Amino acid sequence: MLFLAVAFQGNAQTRPDVEKKLTELGISLAKPKPGKGNILPAVRVGNLIYLSGHGPDKPGGGQILGKVGDNLSVEQGKEAAKLCGVALLAALKNEIGDLNKVKRVVKVLGLVNSTPTLTQQPQVINGFTDFMVEVFGESGKHARSAIGVASLPSGIAVEIEMIVEVEP
Repeated sequence: MLFLAVAFQGNAQTRPDVEKKLTELGISLAKPKPGKGNILPAVRVGNLIYLSGHGPDKPGGGQILGKVGDNLSVEQGKEAAKLCGVALLAALKNEIGDLNKVKRVVKVLGLVNSTPTLTQQPQVINGFTDFMVEVFGESGKHARSAIGVASLPSGIAVEIEMIVEVEP
């Protein structure tokens, strides 16, 4: 039994301190917006947290609006995807209290408001994926879909939803 406790403690120590990492990156999580109507920002089922789609909230307010391949470049789309990640982490922290409880980012769906000819949606959503790996390390790697759409609510550039496994 002692061996198992030591082994578990060793694994816990190899996981990055997510809260500290966000501070090092200069990222502070805003208080998340409440759900609208009958829609919740997050729902917990067992050890899984299902997060609703979140848009690219700017730190000073507002969101990144536009269409990638038209008035936004792929690089600007990547930044929008990263900002979706920040918004999702704020909602997740609000739901579970401590981001260090995250065991793994499991599945991500990324929607890119893009022109019909754009084929770089995966590169845009890499802005989110790379951010999750930067924050959570190996536990940030996930299954993912990246899809181009004709429009998104309020004209936002990117919307991302995710499923996360947390400690019991």
